[in-house]
Amino acid sequence: MEIRYQDVVILLGSLTLCLYLYIKWVYNYWGRRNVPYQKPSFPFGNFEPLWATKVGFHQTIANIYQDLKVKGHKFGGLFSLLRPTFIPVDLDIVKHILIRDFQHFVDRGVYYHEQADPLSANLFTVEGDKWRSLRTRLTPTFTSGKMKNMFQTVMDCGQGLEDEVAKRFKNKQPLDIKEIGALFTTNVIGSCGFGLDCNCFENPNNDFRHHTRKIFDGGIGRLTRTLLTLTFPSLCKRLGVVVFSDDTTKFYTDVMKNIVDHREANNVKRDDFVQLLLNMKNKTTSDGNAFTFNEIAAQAFLFFLAGFETSSSTMTFAFYEMAKDQGIQDKAREEIRRVIAKHDGKITYEGIMEMTYLSQIFDEALRKYPIVGTLDRIVTKDYKIPGEDLVLKKGTKILISQQGIHHDPEYFPNPEKFDPDRFTPENREKLHACAYMPFGEGPRICIGLRFGIMQAKIGMALMLKDYKYTLHPNNLDMVLSTKTPFLAPAGQVLLNINKVD
Repeated sequence: MEIRYQDVVILLGSLTLCLYLYIKWVYNYWGRRNVPYQKPSFPFGNFEPLWATKVGFHQTIANIYQDLKVKGHKFGGLFSLLRPTFIPVDLDIVKHILIRDFQHFVDRGVYYHEQADPLSANLFTVEGDKWRSLRTRLTPTFTSGKMKNMFQTVMDCGQGLEDEVAKRFKNKQPLDIKEIGALFTTNVIGSCGFGLDCNCFENPNNDFRHHTRKIFDGGIGRLTRTLLTLTFPSLCKRLGVVVFSDDTTKFYTDVMKNIVDHREANNVKRDDFVQLLLNMKNKTTSDGNAFTFNEIAAQAFLFFLAGFETSSSTMTFAFYEMAKDQGIQDKAREEIRRVIAKHDGKITYEGIMEMTYLSQIFDEALRKYPIVGTLDRIVTKDYKIPGEDLVLKKGTKILISQQGIHHDPEYFPNPEKFDPDRFTPENREKLHACAYMPFGEGPRICIGLRFGIMQAKIGMALMLKDYKYTLHPNNLDMVLSTKTPFLAPAGQVLLNINKVD
């Protein structure tokens, strides 16, 4: 059969028209439901082109939150590529989603693939009954009693931190607080989590740091995978899209295999995270299936990444702000020294818990710089928003802008100012339950938040008690990366060090 040129033109024209009409129909999803939304642009929806992003994923969502808030809307819609996404603004609606009506929003809707990318199937990502079973079994390792048992191990890792600061001071070298914090928390997680000496201060380019840098440095490739898995999770699952590189997966699974084999062969038991996983190894889940090695490795991997990134980045932001405001730094140092003197000249677990102003600095750092700038949820069954004529259909993606909420002047006046007094006990009581939630909220709140807070406060106390920090001329302004999955500084954050009598 002869194909005429005119027929090809007509066919292509028809396909183009159909595609145009389909895109137009998709982009009117929220309009048909009378939900306010910003006009999207094909193909990225409400996001910038990945190669030309100026503000990044989390700030884009925060900007949409702020625009909706200024216009008096309680919620709105946006588009991630072609996927309609709901963004709540009113904190009572946020509370319903995260806490009160959690049964409608059990899952995060974050991509994972157990077969193609086993490390991605961890407590943060898995869904339904599997998440409930994992959460129940993992919770006992993060009680206050367990934290107290791990305290001395964290303090032992702190010796390397103190030695590094002293060496930098002696050699009159500036300190990159971003890298120093990362080396400290990598040592802590390696020791408390796995019984390993990562030896990061002596060997800062070891395999653990190499692979964590690969994961958190981001780049266009990582941003592309994040956007695709966020928008087309089902398609990505069918295609077997991989989040973590093969060499990173091999490294962490090999580490876990060596630890497991050694402990089982030599009957070694430790009071750490890996031991809890080993105790789970021969038990069955609620659906009658035993945990596989890959599932155990995935939970260990999550513990490493989550414990490393949140604490080290928060320390970075806190020290940057204290270097800008010496009054805050001096007040923190005075409290640290007073508490240490009270406890016979030592940093103790009870003493760290008594350092309330240091906690306020930590809280304010996470307020101004929320490491996880956006919370993900998915509608697991149709849900009518209380008091509103809107039903969110099953499968609808929800993005809650922590960055937007934490910078909302209604809850935090003059939000760009770093003010630890926002978190005095009296002021904290006045806050809405969902106005400040750096670790999330509700049943899916971060399981390891106690550990993250403890290790960061220990690191900050060790660094502050004997030294004063000022901004290096190269780092007078904080520049944030737009190409990382979490909020992080772009490049080094250099501080000058001075001894304090």
